[in-house]
Amino acid sequence: MARIYAYQLTTTSGGNLSVRADNGDIWITPAALDKGDLRPEQVVCVRTDGAAERAHRPSSELPFHRAIYQARPDLGAIVHAHPVNLVAFSLVHQAPDTKLLPPVYRLCGEVGFAPYALPGSEQLGANIAQTFARGFSCVILENHGVVTAGKNLREAFQRFEALEALARMIIKAKPLGPLHVPTTEQVQSFFTPGAARPPRKAAPASAKETELRAQLCRFVQRGYQQRLLVSALGSFSARIGNDAFLITPHEQDRLTLTPADIVLVQDGLAEPDKQPSTVTAFHRAIYQRHPGINAVIMACPEHATAFGLCRQPLEIRTIPESYVVLRRVSRVSVETQLAGADTVAATVSPQQPVAILENHGVVVTGSSVLNTYDRLEVLEYTAQSLIHSRALGEAIAISEPMVQQLEKAFFSSM
Repeated sequence: MARIYAYQLTTTSGGNLSVRADNGDIWITPAALDKGDLRPEQVVCVRTDGAAERAHRPSSELPFHRAIYQARPDLGAIVHAHPVNLVAFSLVHQAPDTKLLPPVYRLCGEVGFAPYALPGSEQLGANIAQTFARGFSCVILENHGVVTAGKNLREAFQRFEALEALARMIIKAKPLGPLHVPTTEQVQSFFTPGAARPPRKAAPASAKETELRAQLCRFVQRGYQQRLLVSALGSFSARIGNDAFLITPHEQDRLTLTPADIVLVQDGLAEPDKQPSTVTAFHRAIYQRHPGINAVIMACPEHATAFGLCRQPLEIRTIPESYVVLRRVSRVSVETQLAGADTVAATVSPQQPVAILENHGVVVTGSSVLNTYDRLEVLEYTAQSLIHSRALGEAIAISEPMVQQLEKAFFSSM
């Protein structure tokens, strides 16, 4: 709840969380207490017989939490809040189409919609539970907010956060042009697993590996804090040798990542008992094709990704920093992405270090972890500036003589 409040995903009085214990007890956030200053001892335990333990009243939304758990025995945690972008969808009686961004579809599935009823009422609980009973794990509440659920609180929160991020991207992309939704077959093809491979044998870490693990963690956590990543989505890797690199693990919380969580992949084999990112093959293909690239980020920053949702070009000739840092930005179609990792690797290079992946985010490369992260920041700031400029008028790119001047000043010796 502290994280939800800190990232402005709810208000002081809004939202509630619950966890179902193995014995059926429901632990739920209390009513009428400051969500920005909640303490563990204030969380209320509601026994299976309905009795509430501890000094505070349970959330007034307890009826729908209880109804969801009754309808879905597989669920162990629920998140409900009023994040502004998902509330916007609730106001127009729509649900975000998660097929627009397959990584979100994989995490959240399709999104349901529950009709309005009085907050705290048994009818609202029935409406929401009926929607969850149809198999949805994320549900927009008409003129109210959103409810997400999962087998545990981590999964429920990751779905909540990723869905709100997608809602922001859709709202940013709408003014840019028509949205492009991949086919169901294309969305499913993004997640066709590769052949299973055995893990590599564990070996002592070198000093370089130890430092890169710590460095990756620092920048992944910074990226999360700056909202360039969400807790379950986004991968970051760094080369440590010939066909050997470190990469973030699959769907592990980006904010709490530790150096020990980072996965070493060598000759295509991962460390024992660790699951690397699902896009590891793309990182490996880039390293194999481009010896001068030493770090790779694949992520879904909201403004840059918005350009990929509507297939609009992202003009990086905005200010000198954007052009100098980003150089050239390619676009990679869904069809090209599905053609394989080697095909995607061919779309980037040290001279063209960034690509917009249609309906999948961005890929950013660089000579170091710092250099690559800086490019991700500049890319997102550039995209945000372009979207904001539309409220003022037509953005005017720097002229060709200016570009030539920048080329001569910064790249003539390369």
